[in-house]
Amino acid sequence: MEYLLFLLIGIIGNVIGTLVGGGGLITLPTMMLMGVPVHSAIGANKVSNMVSAFSSFYTIYQRKELAWNEMRSVLLVSLIGGTLGGLFASFMSSKSLTFIAIILLGFALVMSFMGGADFGDKERFTMNRKNGPILLGVGFYDGMFGPGSSTLALYTYAHEKISYIKAVGLSRVGVFAMCSGAAITYIATGKIEWPLTLILMIGSTIGAQIGLVLARKVKAHQVKLLLRIVTIVLIIQLVYDFIHQF
Repeated sequence: MEYLLFLLIGIIGNVIGTLVGGGGLITLPTMMLMGVPVHSAIGANKVSNMVSAFSSFYTIYQRKELAWNEMRSVLLVSLIGGTLGGLFASFMSSKSLTFIAIILLGFALVMSFMGGADFGDKERFTMNRKNGPILLGVGFYDGMFGPGSSTLALYTYAHEKISYIKAVGLSRVGVFAMCSGAAITYIATGKIEWPLTLILMIGSTIGAQIGLVLARKVKAHQVKLLLRIVTIVLIIQLVYDFIHQF
């Protein structure tokens, strides 16, 4: 019964995570409520996200909706950002990290109402001096803290006016890169409970593929609404966590 629940939260979390980010809102709290140690829960989440994200962007790549040169730049920037963020996190308190997350997500939410955060029909993503540092910052934030990084990446791609399905693919490339370093670290330090992780991985991969099918069916205004809802829920959770840290 327990493994069935892990399978279900993997599916549900990654359907949402693939569409608009924020899937960790479902998987992590549920695992910890079920008594999974925090490091094992985070490790299982990172490993399963790494595998499911790979399955997502590889599917889009096979359909020729992503080019290798687009993926390469996002992979590199996300990997560097995630690694630096992980190193920097050890020097900051959890209270400071939570506060930074609230500010970043709040800014993204406000910008979405001011216009500009609408997906377009551009079929080619080019990294430049404007979006490169932003994506590096998203990777840094993920390595440093994590919740909402995919959502922040999607806002960035929306401002670039690229198509939604390409934005989903690129955000999953970023998730794969950002989670890879952390996943390897958790595996190397023996923090992984493999039966739990494998079940979550299967559920996450199924959820990611369902998310891709749905991503091709949802309308632009529906995506924008979902993004805002997930962002608001993330902010509420983080504010709650921040208050309870005092």
